[in-house]
Amino acid sequence: MRYLFLLPALLLAVPVAAERLPGTVVPEAYTLWFAPDLNTDTFRGRETIEVQLREPAKSITLYAAEIEFQEVRVAGQTATVTTNADQETATFSVPREIAAGPARIEVTYTGILNDKLRGFYLSKANGRKYAVSQMEATDARRAFPSFDEPAYKATFAITLMVNEGDTAISNGAQLSDTPGPDPGKHTVTFAPTKKMSTYLVALLVGDFVCREGSAGDTPVRVCSTPDKKHLTAFALEAAIQQLQFYNDYYGVKYPFGKLDIIGVPDFAAGAMENTGAITFREEYLLADPENASLETKKTVAAVMSHEIAHQWFGDLVTMKWWEDIWLNEGFATWMANKPLAAWKPEWDVEVDDVEETQKALALDALRNTRAIRTKVETPEEINEVFDAIAYEKSAGVLRMVENYVGKDAFRKGVASYIQKHAYGNAAAEDFWTEVTRVTGTPVDRIMSSYVDQPGVPVLRVASACQGSSTTVRIHQERFSGTPGSAAPAAQPWTIPICFKAFPDSAPSCQVISKAEETITVPGCASTAYVNAGSVGYFFTEYSPDDVRALARKARGTLAPTERVGLLGDEWWMVRSGRHDVGVFFELAGALASDTVPAVVEGITTRVAYAGEYLVNAKQQAKFQQWVRARFKPVLDRLGLPGSGDDELEQSRRAALLQTVGIWGASPEVQARARELAAKYLADPASLPPTLAPAVLEVAAYGGDAPLYEQYVARLNKLKSSPEEYYTLFNALPYFRQPPLMKRTLEYAVSPDVRTQDTATLIAGLLAKPWGREPAWTFVTSEWKRLTDLLGTFQGVPIVVSATANFCSTAKADEVRTFFAKNPIPSAERGIKQAVERIESCAALESRQSAPLAKWLSTVAVNSAP
Repeated sequence: MRYLFLLPALLLAVPVAAERLPGTVVPEAYTLWFAPDLNTDTFRGRETIEVQLREPAKSITLYAAEIEFQEVRVAGQTATVTTNADQETATFSVPREIAAGPARIEVTYTGILNDKLRGFYLSKANGRKYAVSQMEATDARRAFPSFDEPAYKATFAITLMVNEGDTAISNGAQLSDTPGPDPGKHTVTFAPTKKMSTYLVALLVGDFVCREGSAGDTPVRVCSTPDKKHLTAFALEAAIQQLQFYNDYYGVKYPFGKLDIIGVPDFAAGAMENTGAITFREEYLLADPENASLETKKTVAAVMSHEIAHQWFGDLVTMKWWEDIWLNEGFATWMANKPLAAWKPEWDVEVDDVEETQKALALDALRNTRAIRTKVETPEEINEVFDAIAYEKSAGVLRMVENYVGKDAFRKGVASYIQKHAYGNAAAEDFWTEVTRVTGTPVDRIMSSYVDQPGVPVLRVASACQGSSTTVRIHQERFSGTPGSAAPAAQPWTIPICFKAFPDSAPSCQVISKAEETITVPGCASTAYVNAGSVGYFFTEYSPDDVRALARKARGTLAPTERVGLLGDEWWMVRSGRHDVGVFFELAGALASDTVPAVVEGITTRVAYAGEYLVNAKQQAKFQQWVRARFKPVLDRLGLPGSGDDELEQSRRAALLQTVGIWGASPEVQARARELAAKYLADPASLPPTLAPAVLEVAAYGGDAPLYEQYVARLNKLKSSPEEYYTLFNALPYFRQPPLMKRTLEYAVSPDVRTQDTATLIAGLLAKPWGREPAWTFVTSEWKRLTDLLGTFQGVPIVVSATANFCSTAKADEVRTFFAKNPIPSAERGIKQAVERIESCAALESRQSAPLAKWLSTVAVNSAP
């Protein structure tokens, strides 16, 4: 599952304790029949489960939630049913003992098509209803009684009786479509699946239409509601390329016969890797290739690639239990950009990989982070581990190991692991033992040190030239991102490090495992770069003088990935109080005219953070002057809108526009943004799509009520154009007038906004300095309304995470107290992380405001208007 910014969680009514199934009954095959009723928002179900009893029994316990049982028979005997709502289980008891061996469970039941985007649920679009599904992590039990744990793999033969005129889609290929048997219905039967876990079952009913193609002999379809079929061509092209790439990469052909990819109008996650029937949030699937922005095309392609990678990592080979969810999500994240690099080399996706690692490092810098492998039992605990540790950290560690082992050797190890565990389940040790065996390298020692302990190492380095080589002294310890915090307990990592000495020596890779080590590498350099390619999962602390030396030669000697990594390292040295903020600003100034968008964004997002939290009122004008002096000349040379430039150049222009317009407070740039926004509202083709979001946001920053009205009026006409819709939607939190912020908050909970988007809009205001207090007041006063509307499947955790944008100890206490009174078991760690981030920001402000003021008072700037 691709969560992107979303964190899955469960409803406020939660199980009070964990209870795993005993393992004495093992399912082999499910036969499932569903009849959804879109008038009553319910469904009927019939089920047969072929099981094996490992020992004699008079009762069988499995999972079931929100289900009413009509009749249950086990091994030919009528069973009584006892349910446990807290444990989400049902126990079927029979009068006579059932012998060990094969048995059959037969169930007739009814369920609800809920409005919480989980299980078998209700979606709405174009004035009609759809019945769709999302089973991961523990919601298959809401659609059918089941052994709803990933290790209980079985086959699934699925039939759907649906309204005439509606399409039905499931995991298997369609075998038949016959009228009836109920009036006004037709029955669609699908081929039995290969062995798979319950959370991968897919059920979709509605007026879906599909664009068809093939990858070799595998049929591929991209499906949507009828009004959006014209936006499916790009996704189909990407899917076909990726399926062919993975067939070659893994050396194991796509195993599930056909591949359907479906855009779902209401969907909590980004996408879900159901075997043979991947489901998507529409904004991450649908794009017009002629008019879509670079970001939209990259997002569609990357999310698609992630989900197709899951067909091998997660579907063909599945983790034994949720503690190893990284075997699914980390691998799919690591693989996702490989097909894109082959398909669209001009996208420079290796830089995106480094940016993903930076996201994980930011979470791992907290005390309240977690190990990649974390013990979980309850549904709440399970859903909390779908985070940047499972996705981006795991992917970053895999990239580091791949780089050390060598791409070809690592690929052979991965292929051997897949072949060995196909149609089965695996744990972390199964993976690293196999790759260690195949490659003959200490992959097991490296990965176990990263998988089983929390946090991230920081390497303090000092290098010196000695003849034709460079000596590098290294000290490693766990990093803490909060200034003045107590040092974490010592915990060494086994780390493959690739050194880069200048000017021309090739990277030299070695493994360290002690707290103090000295390494000699070829090439003479007084300042060696200690993370060639920025593929290492660690922070590097250079001395301030070494940072300045690297900054002077970065454009000529460091690759774009390394410049992104250097910016990230130095920012976290500032965040942790190891360096004064002026060192980062010197580095940022040296790279201000960099031509790589990711480098520019790495500067501008941190400059914005400093401008918001570290610059005191007396220094605000000088800070804005420095921003304009460093970045406006670059923006002026690029020009606005620059429609003839390529998309990467538009990305750079967009980052500079936001920085100069908002944090540089340039009246000229703000006025130009409003002019361009007015033209866009009249004709969206007037702006390059990659630049449009920044233009609309900067225009909104100084916008008034009439402009707000134009945004909302345009929004309400764009239901069939996801990219343009979200371009305007995501700009609403940039309006700063109090009445407009109030309107945005009320709009977020109105019927005009999909439930899947409500939390995003509220979080957008919580992220802005002008919107934070109004949004927090709204959240606390409307908490019951929000939780009733959203549940906590994904919305509430987004709101929780957004509270991290506060920056005072008083606010940390307020947030902590509020959630203590309003507990969210499914977001406990998220609450702790938000509070820690608030406290860390307050400590950073205390530590760095004075150094920044001093630096600003001494730096000479030639102000741009």
